[in-house]
Amino acid sequence: MRASLIQIAVDPDESVDARRARAASLVVAQRGADLVILPELWPVGAFAYTAFAEEAEPLEGPTHEVMAKAAAEAGVWLHAGSFVERADDGTLYNTSLVFSPEGERTAAYRKIHRFGFDQGEAVMMGAGEELVTVALPDTTLGLATCYDLRFPEQFRGLVDAGAEMLVVAAGWPERRRSHWTLLAQARAVENQAYVLAVGTAGTHAGVQQAGHSIVVDPWGEVLARAGADEEILTVELDPAKVRATREQFPALKDRRLGLAPPL
Repeated sequence: MRASLIQIAVDPDESVDARRARAASLVVAQRGADLVILPELWPVGAFAYTAFAEEAEPLEGPTHEVMAKAAAEAGVWLHAGSFVERADDGTLYNTSLVFSPEGERTAAYRKIHRFGFDQGEAVMMGAGEELVTVALPDTTLGLATCYDLRFPEQFRGLVDAGAEMLVVAAGWPERRRSHWTLLAQARAVENQAYVLAVGTAGTHAGVQQAGHSIVVDPWGEVLARAGADEEILTVELDPAKVRATREQFPALKDRRLGLAPPL
């Protein structure tokens, strides 16, 4: 299968509506791919906290509408990255959407691990409570967002739920880029799964983004890596390689669960 990762730049001088339209055109241009992935909070910028409330949308708001149409026009499975969702009770969430090639929403994932410690996303947004997988014709995606990458137990849960390709939509900062690469490869190796990790380019509220989107195979080999600027990575993936890897080196079968904590 062919996957395209769109490392879109977030320019503070570009309006959210203009960026939605531009992102949709980039998706449509990937016609012929099987899977297209956008990064985290690309409509507003992952670190543009002061704009979250103003730019928040209902689940089926403008971003949902534009991305559903783009998926259908391109005829691709589309992980549309994430946006700021305002739930019916007013709570904000960092929510990712996945659409089928017919433009039907097949999943919505609310980010479980919120970044910021005692500020920003961590205090402004609610935490997701559910692991989310998406069944494609030839494989199963497991969904994660940015800071989630630091929590291996989430990825184990996704693998237990059948995931063979782990999709990470991110707005990762440049100053921690080495962690981004290291953690993406670690999640691939320990779960014997593909990792497709796409970040943003540009600057969010003064925070330089890492870019360097990356695709890692189940053995931890880097198949493709972007630079720092806006770029589209296109890579061929073999879903059967996940199953073959797990059969040839069945480390996952040696997991020991339920061990008692130390005294």
